[in-house]
Amino acid sequence: MSTSAPAGSPLPYKLIATDLDGTLLRHDESVSARTRQALAAATAAGAAHIVVTGRAVPWTRHILDALDYQGLAVCGQGAQVYHAGERRLLTSVTLDRQLAGLALSKIEAEVGPLHLAASRDGLAGEVLVGPGYQVQEGPLPNVLIDDPGELWAAPLNKVYLQHPTLDDDALARAARQVAGDLVGVMVAGPRVVELLPLGLTKATGLSLAARRLGITAKETLAFGDMPNDIPMFAWSAHGVAMAGAHDELKAVADEITASNEDDGVALVLERLYS
Repeated sequence: MSTSAPAGSPLPYKLIATDLDGTLLRHDESVSARTRQALAAATAAGAAHIVVTGRAVPWTRHILDALDYQGLAVCGQGAQVYHAGERRLLTSVTLDRQLAGLALSKIEAEVGPLHLAASRDGLAGEVLVGPGYQVQEGPLPNVLIDDPGELWAAPLNKVYLQHPTLDDDALARAARQVAGDLVGVMVAGPRVVELLPLGLTKATGLSLAARRLGITAKETLAFGDMPNDIPMFAWSAHGVAMAGAHDELKAVADEITASNEDDGVALVLERLYS
């Protein structure tokens, strides 16, 4: 396990990749003063910080603005590499809607009718919410629709699934079993099971962003809390799971820190970069 680097020694990691929800953000979507200071100290020492989130750009931009974040962000589960300072998309990967529709039909044949939502592509892409889909409380904008067919009317980054009775892990397992050759299936948070382009993960977007910075996987430290962070941990040199992380992520983490409410990210950065 890494320890503090002696003064004047090379950086322990040149890149710090942090998930947002359940990791960098507290419950109220704020970042504590201590965590801000720890990130500022690490970047002042020469490390780069990249936000890597399942949220698409429209659901991420207000957080980046509040942090005065000017660098690259990986959004949409790896689908989007966004330059916050320039407010533009550098890359964007969309879901093949025909394949997604076929996958959805296979999943519903296995588990029964699902409640659906979808994230449209682009800097202003809306999140469309179909009948029965339970939206988490909070400030994130969405558009309620009556006709599920509207979900498929424009390019998408992802489709969200909810089942009336199955929990997230059971739904994801069933979806992978019957449609894992067509789409990616990811558990990204409570009541958040996603269909993604096949092979797309946070590691995909992070590797693209790191390449732009001239930084390699072996120079990367990653923080996360959910199964969608597993590929990012596998790609990075050192993966740190939060205290409240999903058991699947804890099982592959190199280290477990305190919770997002208790400055878990700061605790590790202070040790490494002080």
